[in-house]
Amino acid sequence: MTTPYPEDSPTPPPGCPAHRAGTDTLRRLYGPEAEADPMGLYEKLRAEHGEVAPVLLHGDLPAWLILGHSANLTALRTPSRFSRDSRRWSAFQEGLVTPDSPLMPVIAWQPLCVFADGEEHRRLRGAVTDGLNRFDRRGIRRYVTRFTDQLVEDFGSTGRAELVAGFAEHLPMLVMTQVIGMPEEYGPQLVAAARDLMKGTETAIASNDYVVQTLRRTMERKRVAPGADLVSWLMQHEAGLTDDEVLEHLRVVLLAANETTVNLIADTLKLVLTDPRFRAHLSGGHMTLAEALDQVLWDAAPMSLVAGRWATGDTELGGQQIKAGDMLLLGIAAGNVDPAVRPDLAKPLYGNRSHLAFGGGPHECPGQDIGRAIAETGIDILLTRLPDLRLDIPEEELTWTSAWLSRHLVELPVCFTPRIEPEPEPEHEPEPEPVVAATTPAPVAPPVPVTPPSAPRHRPRRTWWRVLTGVFRR
Repeated sequence: MTTPYPEDSPTPPPGCPAHRAGTDTLRRLYGPEAEADPMGLYEKLRAEHGEVAPVLLHGDLPAWLILGHSANLTALRTPSRFSRDSRRWSAFQEGLVTPDSPLMPVIAWQPLCVFADGEEHRRLRGAVTDGLNRFDRRGIRRYVTRFTDQLVEDFGSTGRAELVAGFAEHLPMLVMTQVIGMPEEYGPQLVAAARDLMKGTETAIASNDYVVQTLRRTMERKRVAPGADLVSWLMQHEAGLTDDEVLEHLRVVLLAANETTVNLIADTLKLVLTDPRFRAHLSGGHMTLAEALDQVLWDAAPMSLVAGRWATGDTELGGQQIKAGDMLLLGIAAGNVDPAVRPDLAKPLYGNRSHLAFGGGPHECPGQDIGRAIAETGIDILLTRLPDLRLDIPEEELTWTSAWLSRHLVELPVCFTPRIEPEPEPEHEPEPEPVVAATTPAPVAPPVPVTPPSAPRHRPRRTWWRVLTGVFRR
């Protein structure tokens, strides 16, 4: 879908990148064309404009989309030219962004490191990095193992499963609730809210409010009873974060970790199930799962776009004249398939980590190791528990939903040999004592109180309805 400017119509608005780019049309990053084939749209933009292209966002707000690998790295690594402070955006300053815009949860300035530069960025990011680094990676893997086992137990005896809604969308959030310090039952509703928020729908604001309220309740609890979790560590950090700063950093960690890891798990499983050579290399030991993740991060970056950067002054990037206050979008998916760095897309890139999936420069993703640990461990355990896992529909029937920030696999139906849980072996009964005749009856021992059975290792999962009503009653 395009926005035409016929020959007899006025020229594009003066503040619009199309006006400076010398074109009479702008392509939208939302709507039918963008949602049906985002990668196809990126390639059209690359053919029309090169490394940097003018586009329209929700509300027909103008921006620049960076398509080239090198140009993306330039924007990532030079905050003096391309700031993270969204208050610089000329559309904000001119009052063009409405309060209910679906862009707001993602680009509205907040007191967190994502929107800071320089010393303030170092102060805030240092607190987040210190908090995340306190987690033992083996501890993270234990959480992943525990929740993966629970999820597999839910469908393992049926011989069929849907691995997006039944596995990939649950595992990261369940683990992150433990990292942050939330009750486990918060996970399902947070999954729904996070998905809605990242899609940029009309209810994105309400979903964002739910996430914020949940985090606020958790902070109130941890203020009274701190623990070994990210909430407590951020509130106690020597950087002296305010409550608002703690809240917003928890929000961005929770949402970013969930969205990216859900997509990484789903896309990796899809590749394993649909590419026999890939699976053979993995099962045959010719490629590790960590190397497989790198290939997926090149071919299907968990976030297609990252918004954004804002020009600190008039500058040039990718042959385009950028004005102070212009918004730039990091085209992660487009940059990863830039012909300048990948002339042959069929050539494998196992173990090559120069992709853009985790960004770069001072704002490189601080939680990438946790995300990789969740994906790698969860997929490894799933394939170990269900070694004959196979796709249950033809590959061409798989579908995706696309939003301006990411592309999400809708379903991944699979079948496998049902897992038969072994029956517990009966306790060994001691051999009866030989019967000895006696003239006097033996005294009768008092009854021994029965000890109730210990709690099962894993609590049975609650139904969605009980989870939701339980959350809203809090």
